[in-house]
Amino acid sequence: MTEYTPPKVWSWKKANGGTFASINRPIAGPTHDKVLPVGKHPLQLYSLATPNGVKVTVMLEELLALGHKGAEYDAWLIRINDGDQFGSGFVDVNPNSKIPALLDRSGKTPVRVFESGSILLYLAEKFGEFLPTEQPARAETLSWLFWQMGSAPYLGGGFGHFYAYAPEKFEYAIDRFAMETKRQLDVLDRRLAETEYLGGAGYSIADMAVWPWYGGLALGRMYNDSAEFLSVQDYEHVQRWAKAIDARPTVQRGRMVNRAFGDPAMQLHERHDAGDFETKTQDKLVAAE
Repeated sequence: MTEYTPPKVWSWKKANGGTFASINRPIAGPTHDKVLPVGKHPLQLYSLATPNGVKVTVMLEELLALGHKGAEYDAWLIRINDGDQFGSGFVDVNPNSKIPALLDRSGKTPVRVFESGSILLYLAEKFGEFLPTEQPARAETLSWLFWQMGSAPYLGGGFGHFYAYAPEKFEYAIDRFAMETKRQLDVLDRRLAETEYLGGAGYSIADMAVWPWYGGLALGRMYNDSAEFLSVQDYEHVQRWAKAIDARPTVQRGRMVNRAFGDPAMQLHERHDAGDFETKTQDKLVAAE
C-alpha cells in the first residue's frame, strides 16, 4: 500500500470510491429545485429506513398505539442514493440534507424539526410520552439519548464504513473502530445489567434512539457478517434488550416505513394510513400489477 501524504491544502476528488461516494460533497445547499409532497395529516415525515429514520417511525407508531390521534403522519420516501435530500424543498426543512426531517403542520405556523434526536425529543414533549418529567429519571434518559448521538458515528461512519463500504480494507481503520464499537457495546451491556431499559424501568426515547443502531447490530442485521466479527452474542444484556424491543409490534411497523431495500414484504415506501401496512407493502403492490 502506498503511503499517503496529505497535501498542504485539501481538494475534493469526486471519484473517491466507496459506497455512498456519489452523495457526499463538501458543500451544503440544494442541487436542484424540487417541492416536497404534503399529505393530509398534521405531521409530515421525509425519511428513509436507515437506523436514524427508524427511530422516528418507531416513535410515531408507539404514539399512535397509545391513542394519540395527533401523531398521525404521512411518511414520504427520500432516496438518498438518488440525491433527494439535496432538493430545494428538503433543504428548506433540513439545511443539513440528512434524513429524517419532520414538518409539524398542526399549528398556524409549520414547525420544522431535523436531526433524529431532536425529533424524538420534540415528539416526546409534544405528546407527553416516553420521557420522564421528574429528575433524576429525565436526566438519565436524556443522557442515553445524547450518548447515542455522540457514539453512533463511530459505529456507522467509522466501523460500518471501513468494514463494509470502503473500496479497500484497511486493518488500522477496522481495528480502531472495531475496538471502539466493542467498547460501546460493553457500555450498553453494563448499563442493561442494572436496569431493564436504558433510562431505567420504563421504555423511552433513549431506547428508540439506541436500538436501531446497536440493537440492529446485536441482531445481526448490519454490515454483512459484522455480528460474528464483533462477537455480539457475548453481550447478553444487550441481546435481551434488543430482542425484547424487536418483538414490539410498533417497532416492527416502524421498521417497515420508508424501507426501500430488503424483503419486499417489509417495504412500505410511503405510509399515509395504518391500513397501508396491510395493503401497500411492495410485495402486494407488485402482485397487483
